[in-house]
Amino acid sequence: MPKHGKRYLEAASLIEKDRGYEPSEAIALAKESASAKFDETVELHIRTGADPRHADQMVRGVVLLPHGVGKKVRVAVFAQGEAASAAKEAGADVVGDDDLIKKVEGGFTDFDVSIATPDMMGKVGRLGRILGRKGLMPNPRTGTVVQPDDIPKAVGDAKKGRVEFRLDRTSIIHVPIGKASFEEEELLDNLTELMDNIVRARPSGVKGQFIRSAYITTTMGPSIGLDVASASALNVE
Repeated sequence: MPKHGKRYLEAASLIEKDRGYEPSEAIALAKESASAKFDETVELHIRTGADPRHADQMVRGVVLLPHGVGKKVRVAVFAQGEAASAAKEAGADVVGDDDLIKKVEGGFTDFDVSIATPDMMGKVGRLGRILGRKGLMPNPRTGTVVQPDDIPKAVGDAKKGRVEFRLDRTSIIHVPIGKASFEEEELLDNLTELMDNIVRARPSGVKGQFIRSAYITTTMGPSIGLDVASASALNVE
């Protein structure tokens, strides 16, 4: 078992291991325990009662965080003609059609979000093996396959702090809520937006308790348990 460093152990000593903290307390502790020399990402990890092996229990959605994620989001757009021009004007980092597809087939995945127009999906579909396993495949359900007229808004939303949450094969959701340098209120706002959307996304096929446990952690810090009832009650007014 790997040994933790002095900073980690000092941060861990601030946290009661078996306690579920109120959301505001957990965020304050996360900021206090972030001791790395870089601006650590604050993450939310939720263990659910959903079974990803069943199609009617998949959990997936998109949230526009009110305060963003604290990093530059690189956006790639698969489009042609006027839609491609609109994407460039909206600030997309990479725009192309056949040339971009060929570039991705060659191993290029230097972007965080990819968007495509419906007319491009017949060609983009063959990139599933590359983009799918990285969570970068455009998908209508996550608002990344859009009509040409909606390209500027899709690019703008991605740049502002659009995050996708989805269930992994171990029934856990991992998603960033910001940076340790954010104000506590900003992190709480982002957490509230996420929890509200995740609770609303509960599949009808899930029986019993949906959210089993939830934790907040920073890149280099220890996990901080959330009180599940309090976290689940967070909602956007």
